[in-house]
Amino acid sequence: MEENNIVNPNAEQQEQTPVAQQPQEQATATTNEPAQEGADGNNGQAQPDAAQEQPVQNDVKVQEPVAETVAAHDDFDWSIDKRNVAHYSKEDQQKYDKVYEDTFVQIEDGEIVNGTVVALTKTDAVINIGFKSDGLISLNEFRDLADLQIGDVVEVMVVEKEDRQGHLHLSRKSARIFRAWERIVEVHKTGEVVTGHVTSKTKGGLIVDVFGMETFLPGSQIDVKPVTDYDQFVGKTMEFKVVKINEAIKNAVVSHKALIESDIEAQRAQIISRLEKGQVLEGTVKNITDFGAFMDLGGLDGLLYITDISWGRISHPAEVLKLDQKLNVVVLDFDDDKKRISLGLKQLTPHPWDVLPENIVEGATVKGKVVNIEDYGAFLEIMPGVEGLVHVSEITWANTPINAKEFFKLGDEYEAKVVTLDKEARKMSLSIKQLTEDPWSTIETKYPEGSKHKGVVKNITPYGVFVELEPGIGGMIHISDLSWLKRFNHPSEYTKVGADIDVVILSIDKENRKLQLGHKQLEEDPWNALEDTFAVGTIHEGTVIRKDDKGALVLLPYGLEGFAPNRHLVKEDGKSVAADETAEFMVIEFDRNEKRIVLSHSRIWEQAKQEEKEAARKEARKEEENAKKVVKNIQSKVEKTTLGDLGALAEIKERLKKEEGNNNK
Repeated sequence: MEENNIVNPNAEQQEQTPVAQQPQEQATATTNEPAQEGADGNNGQAQPDAAQEQPVQNDVKVQEPVAETVAAHDDFDWSIDKRNVAHYSKEDQQKYDKVYEDTFVQIEDGEIVNGTVVALTKTDAVINIGFKSDGLISLNEFRDLADLQIGDVVEVMVVEKEDRQGHLHLSRKSARIFRAWERIVEVHKTGEVVTGHVTSKTKGGLIVDVFGMETFLPGSQIDVKPVTDYDQFVGKTMEFKVVKINEAIKNAVVSHKALIESDIEAQRAQIISRLEKGQVLEGTVKNITDFGAFMDLGGLDGLLYITDISWGRISHPAEVLKLDQKLNVVVLDFDDDKKRISLGLKQLTPHPWDVLPENIVEGATVKGKVVNIEDYGAFLEIMPGVEGLVHVSEITWANTPINAKEFFKLGDEYEAKVVTLDKEARKMSLSIKQLTEDPWSTIETKYPEGSKHKGVVKNITPYGVFVELEPGIGGMIHISDLSWLKRFNHPSEYTKVGADIDVVILSIDKENRKLQLGHKQLEEDPWNALEDTFAVGTIHEGTVIRKDDKGALVLLPYGLEGFAPNRHLVKEDGKSVAADETAEFMVIEFDRNEKRIVLSHSRIWEQAKQEEKEAARKEARKEEENAKKVVKNIQSKVEKTTLGDLGALAEIKERLKKEEGNNNK
């Protein structure tokens, strides 16, 4: 019981008791402790009986020592429990509680309190907030207070009353952010203008310090004009308006553009009040798009469509306009709300058709640039806003079809003759071919029938080839007039576009501007000479160049082609002549008028077999005739017939019958 000895006032007296009295004191103590328990419980009555049953040793009386021990315990402070804890009265307890409460403050995590700087080190500030311990805050959080001194009162946040090491964790930065967020939420509701410092650039915008808290300034909210260089704003102090907040993540978006727009709105109201159609205003090119340009009219935006920029054709507004360029424009139209304004630039100058030069008349030669191409022709721009159409029929004197999109290219320049001119309708038709003499006027002289010329293949169709002899003069070679000997499925098998070809003029149709040309007519018809060479029954060597379901096309000598039906391709072994195989063929039909030769391979070996059989029959007949002659000679020489002669004669007849039977087989 060391703990009891420390606070028990009678402990020293107990230690000084004589050794002889110690057993009695121990016995008394034993009886006293249950007695105390009896006071709290039900064991108090057992104490006297235990004392009486204590034995007496050596006839020694122990009454006096017992009396002394009892007297010592009578002085013990029984208000102390077995744990040696003193009980205060209710009045004392209230007094001590008040002293404790006045000494320390009650704080909670996340609470913002005022603290006093009680000490400064090289790295930290010691802050007293009235708690049982002081807190440390890094001097980095006081960088905005250059003259921080002991005794200064600062606002801090209790991050954690007691961390793992039992230290008080405070933060001035968190307190500033909390107060800044409260202020930002307030100004967002009221719309108050705040001042912030641009600290850095980030993706898509800038970071702005407002009330000590970082906010985001999008690039689109920096200015009413597009901004590409964000670095020029870093380090500047500007005015902003809080336009968006996020309570969940404590994030805010600010705008400098909103302040500019509010200033512009006043200017806009002034301009709108005086806005009228036809009014000329000065504007600045704010933005250029594919369909036009946006103009800043001094606080009010208007759209200048691409069709209203120039009387001439332009493919993109950037060809005429530049950013930040100042121009005078006219108000063409605006809606009822006066928020959308249509502007015009070309309307400030007269229409070109109204001031058309006097030298542009019908029959005049003009020069223009191709600005548009359609299937039916091309438009030439004679001057900005004045265009004329060159129809496909006015491109060349040739009667062959022409594709305008293949003939013309955008931007190319051509000279043309003005055919028709209508200033009121603002239409003009042009002709390129009429700048040259019509070659068809002297066609019979330059290209008489039967004359031979060289031309260029311009177009190929399934039925023929169009050949140009000179610009404006051309004709067609029918597919059947390409070759005397070969038949083509398509003219492209013989020639191609752009190739040179020799032709002969077959006929002239001056009224319809058509020439009938031929190519095979340059040579004599070889079919007249080939009729004897490829007579029916003649055999020639040929090569199968193509096969189909009906038969095979066979290439013969002299470039001639013939046709062999499938049944005439069978060989002696039962197989058929294959493609690219060379074999002998017999002409079984020759038609000079139709230019057709029919061939057969089977007929050759079939005819050979037939001839072999005929030869055998002839030989048998010859032997039979010889035998008959022998018999007649014998009969004439024998005067008297004998039985032996008759037997020999019968033998000869029998042999002749057998030979005749074999020949018939």
